[in-house]
Amino acid sequence: MQFLDARRLTGPNVLWNKSGAILDIGCTQEEADRLIPYCEQLLRRTLEAVGWGDEAVRHLRLNGGFSIAFSAPIDALYAASAINEWIWACCAAHFENDGEAPAFDEQVAAISDAIQAERNPALLALQAAALDHGVPFLWDDDDVTIGHGSHSQTWPFRELPTPGELDWSEYHAVPVGIVTGTNGKTTTVRIAKHLLQSAGHTVGLSCTDWVSVNDKIIDRDDWSGPGGARMVLRQPGVDTAILETARGGLLRRGLGVEQADVALITNIAEDHLGDFGSQSVAELLDIKWVVSHAVAESGYLVLNADDPLLVSEASEFAGAVIWFSLSDQNPVVEAHVNAGGIAFVYADGDLVRIQGQDRRIMCAAKDIPITLQAAAEHNVANALGAAALTEQLGLSLPEISAALVTMSQDVNPGRSNLFEIGEFKVLVDFAHNPEAMQALFNMARAVPAKRRALCFGQAGDRTDAQIRALASSAWAIGLEMAIVSELADYARGRSPGEVFGIIHAELRRLGARDDQVMHFQEEHESFAAGLAWAEPGDLVVILDLGRNSNIQATLERRMP
Repeated sequence: MQFLDARRLTGPNVLWNKSGAILDIGCTQEEADRLIPYCEQLLRRTLEAVGWGDEAVRHLRLNGGFSIAFSAPIDALYAASAINEWIWACCAAHFENDGEAPAFDEQVAAISDAIQAERNPALLALQAAALDHGVPFLWDDDDVTIGHGSHSQTWPFRELPTPGELDWSEYHAVPVGIVTGTNGKTTTVRIAKHLLQSAGHTVGLSCTDWVSVNDKIIDRDDWSGPGGARMVLRQPGVDTAILETARGGLLRRGLGVEQADVALITNIAEDHLGDFGSQSVAELLDIKWVVSHAVAESGYLVLNADDPLLVSEASEFAGAVIWFSLSDQNPVVEAHVNAGGIAFVYADGDLVRIQGQDRRIMCAAKDIPITLQAAAEHNVANALGAAALTEQLGLSLPEISAALVTMSQDVNPGRSNLFEIGEFKVLVDFAHNPEAMQALFNMARAVPAKRRALCFGQAGDRTDAQIRALASSAWAIGLEMAIVSELADYARGRSPGEVFGIIHAELRRLGARDDQVMHFQEEHESFAAGLAWAEPGDLVVILDLGRNSNIQATLERRMP
């Protein structure tokens, strides 16, 4: 057995909609059979001893071990994590004779002191009052916020007002949309932000690239976790918020908000598998499904009807669902709209909203610039999801339609961007998992070209079979040249040249000549080689795994 992590849970998570502390233990299922009852019994005894006897305890079996958590007051979560560290020390001592755990009474005294030192009665009072008034409450180690955006106020964590000092009528929520899934999250939130901003809203956006208010970047970084959500909702002037919500934040801390107006899940596919808690697609689905908690009682859950995992999971969801699909013949969609539900679909080249017998065309897919004349079908799907999301945030169909046809690649840098460089074209995308790469390859095949080259690489944590599958899918688009980057920063245990060797061998097996395969150390070298190779009428596809900003800048400079 192995200690993996002890941490705070600050929002709705895979176990429940509670704050608390969680302990992750790596072990066999046989070991879990012994460890779980022992941990639960010791936890309950400890919680009772420190005055937390009413708190709840729950465990979750996972591939490679289990997680056990308990609820706790938000002003004592560091002390709560110390309890989990103590539980682990007892496990190691009891089951593996690994050291000696501190005596129970001594540990209870130490934890009780830690709880007392961490206590913040003003925080709990403000939290309770916000709940009573039905007002959003945001908190972290530095700040506490009542309300959202233009209807909010923020104070330092240790300098809080009493509830009686506040005029609670001044604090309100703003419309909030959450987006998660495996592929298309960032593109979907960017489309949604563009639609809302085009209709005159002041939009706060958190995503994997930045936090922004309309076109003003507040901070550039990966802000797709709960910290990004709080930053957006604290920005003055924001009247609508779009929050990209990725696996890592959901798994580590939980959801950044407790309630939202609408949540969207794009799809569930293999990506980032291998980390504890997300070692299978089923576990990944459980993580992404956390966003449904925020809309279960009021609001809408927007789901991809073309994803069998989401269709199956939705059968157990008691809240309101809106489906989107690349076909109006999808049986899930047909049954849903016939029952009076809402769906957004792609039919006969158009994006269409359907409810019962009411069918309303929004626009033609080819008129949305980021679909590349409808060749980028995945962006058709992303546009459908964003349309469903923003309708529930207050936009009318005419507003959505008018903004979709102005959604250009300038608003979506690094994702399905097509550049005309002289007499040849360059397609750039940040595809990094099998489904996203296949979408890119489908798009590359649909773009007319005399010859095609692909500049790409693969991370070393993929299996040999997955690397060969990538090479096979790439060759199937009709490549004339494969330009492979070493991606040393993504070797992840592979020896130099090992990934390239697998790719090269598979390409040769598929019929590639040696002179049709190049190998470079850096992505920018592969990129330069692709541009040097290209002739009039060619297409160079760049799989920008490293998200090299120089590639984007160079292409923009070379455009006529």
